[in-house]
Amino acid sequence: MAVWLGRSYPLGATWDGEGVNFALFSENAEGVELCLFDVMGREEQRIELNPPTDQVWHCYLPEARPGQRYGYRVHGPYDPARGHRFNRHKLLLDPYAKMIMGPLTWRNAHFGYRIGAKGADLVVDRRDNARDMPKCVVVEEAFSWGDDKPLETPWTDTIIYETHVKGFTCQHPDIDPSVRGTYAGLGSPPAIEHLQRLGVTAIELLPVHTHLDDRHLVEKGLSNYWGYNTIGFFSPHMGYSSRADITEFKQMVKRLHRAGIEVILDVVYNHTAEGNHLGPTLSFRGIDNAAYYRLTPDDPRYYMDFTGCGNTLNMRHPRTLQLLMDSLRYWVLEMHVDGFRFDLASALARELHEVNRLSAFFDVIHQDPVLANVKLIAEPWDVGEGGYQVGNFPVGWTEWNGLYRDTVRTYWRGDDYQIGDLASRLTGSSDLYQSSGRSPHASINFVTAHDGFTLRDLVSYNDKHNEANLENNGDGENHNISWNCGVEGDTDDPQVKRLRDRQRRNLMTTLLLSQGVPMILGGDEMGRTQRGNNNGYCQDNELSWFDWDQLNRDRDFLTFVTFLIRLRRSHLVFRRRSFFRGRHVSPNQEGDIQWLRPDGHEFTEADWADPQVRVLGMLLNGSAMDERDSRNVPVHDDLFLLLCNASVDAVAFRVPNQWGQPWLRLVDTAEDEPLAPERVEGDYQLRERSLVLLWRAAQPRVPGKRNSTPSASSRGPQHLLS
Repeated sequence: MAVWLGRSYPLGATWDGEGVNFALFSENAEGVELCLFDVMGREEQRIELNPPTDQVWHCYLPEARPGQRYGYRVHGPYDPARGHRFNRHKLLLDPYAKMIMGPLTWRNAHFGYRIGAKGADLVVDRRDNARDMPKCVVVEEAFSWGDDKPLETPWTDTIIYETHVKGFTCQHPDIDPSVRGTYAGLGSPPAIEHLQRLGVTAIELLPVHTHLDDRHLVEKGLSNYWGYNTIGFFSPHMGYSSRADITEFKQMVKRLHRAGIEVILDVVYNHTAEGNHLGPTLSFRGIDNAAYYRLTPDDPRYYMDFTGCGNTLNMRHPRTLQLLMDSLRYWVLEMHVDGFRFDLASALARELHEVNRLSAFFDVIHQDPVLANVKLIAEPWDVGEGGYQVGNFPVGWTEWNGLYRDTVRTYWRGDDYQIGDLASRLTGSSDLYQSSGRSPHASINFVTAHDGFTLRDLVSYNDKHNEANLENNGDGENHNISWNCGVEGDTDDPQVKRLRDRQRRNLMTTLLLSQGVPMILGGDEMGRTQRGNNNGYCQDNELSWFDWDQLNRDRDFLTFVTFLIRLRRSHLVFRRRSFFRGRHVSPNQEGDIQWLRPDGHEFTEADWADPQVRVLGMLLNGSAMDERDSRNVPVHDDLFLLLCNASVDAVAFRVPNQWGQPWLRLVDTAEDEPLAPERVEGDYQLRERSLVLLWRAAQPRVPGKRNSTPSASSRGPQHLLS
């Protein structure tokens, strides 16, 4: 095969219609070989690359075509004490590979050092590992996107559904068995119809970058099901592809966009699958360990680990930062995704040891024109010292609000000292975000997520039950803030089952009627259970997969969740762009929010400080919304009264009547039919451990105008209840 000099940019393998340019960065390498393989994985040719241009080794192969398998061997010192772990005997994956094919068959040859030798990782291993390595593949990136374009759903209108590509569809009875558990399955009509019927506006996919199954899991018969073990930041994981090509992912995105659903990717740029100093040499470590990883300054043999996964990528190095930025731009420009959720984002923000809000990571993202309008979500913590950074990310970022999760769980469990925190979480967590100029939508509200109990398990278990993970139940979070309602796990006791259903309704209603952006854990709407396992990362089986038969057994709850989403999407008062002011905006107008006691009076300072207070009324006044919140669309001067009672006693709640019109009850979580509308006058009997939503319709108005049409007399909740 002919070999030309080629170019140092772009990095990776780039097909230009006539040939393929290969470019690989390595600052400290002494030599690089490009290795070509046939479709059976047999090595055909090694090409020694010329000295690098600006630390990039490159060549151009005019006869190469899409589908060509390849990898690299990088020459240099094996000197762990100085941070170098080059080993020319190891085939390495291209960090910029757009497609990675084939399994990794674990054996000792994948490690750069001789396992079992005296001195551990200081003794080089000279066995060749190419036979059992996945191979990079040159791709054709052309795809007919048609009129597909970013949906750019406003944050205030966004409702996120977190799910797993495989788990969501692999048991769906109405999806073709040949595409269940794949990108094609997720983009199929039955899958999309469920999302549309539910009413969510975005799906957040657990990692779809190419990842590896950890050796210790494979040896136990398990796998890294969640995928937080990335080895390729550009390549879609081929385990989720029914036909082993990248166009299947693109087709999925195109179909979801056509249905009005955005695609957000959970991305893991904080570490890689190569682990600590005793991990395998598969890519970055063998290409340039000292450039790609954070090494301990006083002993670069070891890695700084802010992730709990053995290593941390070195965002202080410009080429590593470039890798991250090039990857993000690729998924936006070539794959048309709409946003990213950054796993352990605090680890990316560490300049030295501290988490720095103004680190290069933020600076580069904020000035990038491609990323300016995509959704950016931070998991605002890592495992290092000072890593819990909820509320501290800059303007333009949203955050998984861990305080929201903990407060809502604690309140509905019935703990003391929760009423003030609950009020803050219901109203968008202004205590976390307002002082820095951010809005309520900076808070991604959630009660459950992939990491932890499902909603059904949250109300069914006091303790984790992770025995299936084969770690003696030692893994997973111990502080779950859960309550089993009197019996641990499954039960036939009808009283316990009714209480659990009520608690599920309480938690879901709180989530969907709070200011901020709600995120629903996929499957919670149909009662998905992991039988008490709160760390199903290694369970690629029925424990984690969606049981679609459960949908029929729990259809009433699906109807309930669907109603709440419609209600939220129909009323701007539940999704404001600005924080509540809590005061009168004019002499003739009430404040935009009031906090009421059961006797009908407003909360006092003493009430907020009382640890025993568990009953709260939140009155939302639609007439007090201004143009910042209304976005110049018709606004109804509706009143909503949310009554929360986490105590074990029922209470008579005096409903305000100064407006001269009756209230209509929309929700009562204590009812067997929680959505049965009922007119309310006088006191409302608010039962123990329940939530009630009352609604009073008013004349619609247009911002800036005194009168508007149509008349409110014909409006009602029927369109939401149907």
